[in-house]
Amino acid sequence: MKKTLFTTFAAALGLAAPLLLAQEIVVGEIVSMTGDKAGFGTEIHNATMMAVDDTNAAGGVLGKKIKLVSEDTQSKPGEPAAAVQKLISRDKVVAILGEYTSSLTLEAAPICQSAKVPLISPGATNPKVTEVGDYIFRVCFIDPFQGTVLSKFALETLKAKKAAVFTDIKQDYSIGLADFFKAHFAKNGGTIVVEKSYSSGDADFKAQLTAIKSANPDVIMIPGYYSQIGLIAKQARALGITVPLIGGDAWSDSQLVAIGGSAVDGSYFTDHFSAENPDPKVQALLKRYKEKFGKDAGSAAALGYDAAMVLFDSIKRAGTTDEPKLRDAIASTKGYQGISGVITLDEKRNANKPAVILQVKGKDFKYVTTVNP
Repeated sequence: MKKTLFTTFAAALGLAAPLLLAQEIVVGEIVSMTGDKAGFGTEIHNATMMAVDDTNAAGGVLGKKIKLVSEDTQSKPGEPAAAVQKLISRDKVVAILGEYTSSLTLEAAPICQSAKVPLISPGATNPKVTEVGDYIFRVCFIDPFQGTVLSKFALETLKAKKAAVFTDIKQDYSIGLADFFKAHFAKNGGTIVVEKSYSSGDADFKAQLTAIKSANPDVIMIPGYYSQIGLIAKQARALGITVPLIGGDAWSDSQLVAIGGSAVDGSYFTDHFSAENPDPKVQALLKRYKEKFGKDAGSAAALGYDAAMVLFDSIKRAGTTDEPKLRDAIASTKGYQGISGVITLDEKRNANKPAVILQVKGKDFKYVTTVNP
């Protein structure tokens, strides 16, 4: 009798387990929580967790709570592939959020495409990302637009005629953004007087910067990540280079100023949103983020929150987590009112949205202008 009761109880537990699991929608996240991109990764993860908490507090999605399973890619090549394979095969996620950088996203995207698991990147701007396939999406603008914005700003606002370009050859993002900047700048009357390169992890840039100084540019375009931009700026100013430095959205982290100090003061970069945006929805999130985490939110946080909320909104509209229907719902995202702006995905699954130009002033990133697509 005892054996029969135990067997019945065990069987009941076995039946209950899938029922309990069915009450959750499991979403994966790949993000650089450690390594040289951890500034972005931490912001994205924090904001994604806020999106999960906000959604669950409002009743969840389709009557179920969202469960987020996060994997740290450590800012390293090789990690995203292993992370998404685990999330898909072991955790049975319905979709994946991340990565932020183009190179790391490009490593994960083919695996998600092959498994037909939707991936939404918050900030991978290289055009090749969504070209991987129809299950790959992003909520940010792309580098052809960003490169054009930077070129127009250099030509029209800074009145630059000669530009130097200093590229990180280990990053798809940096290479792509440099190419689009150069093409527009040259086509519209500017001259690229010198091109130099470095690799992620380098710390000494004096030889390249000496050559750049000798070319006498009016502006230096550095499409790299904040972790090295500060070092480059300090060495450039130490060599007596005084012309403006400009770059892309990968500059947008408080560590830029922490590393670069006064050397980055007065520099310009493109970004996805401005913290000076008076929209009550934006200001409310920024206030909550600071109260919760003790620091200001940047564009990575805005994009991380938006990527998660676009996914949850898509699940609601699909009425299911079935991948083909969910894929179609994400692809049909139109006019979503996000923190980083209004998000409409085009036929290539890229977000059609404006960019802002920000200037480094002291410890702050101050709004300069908005450029529409």
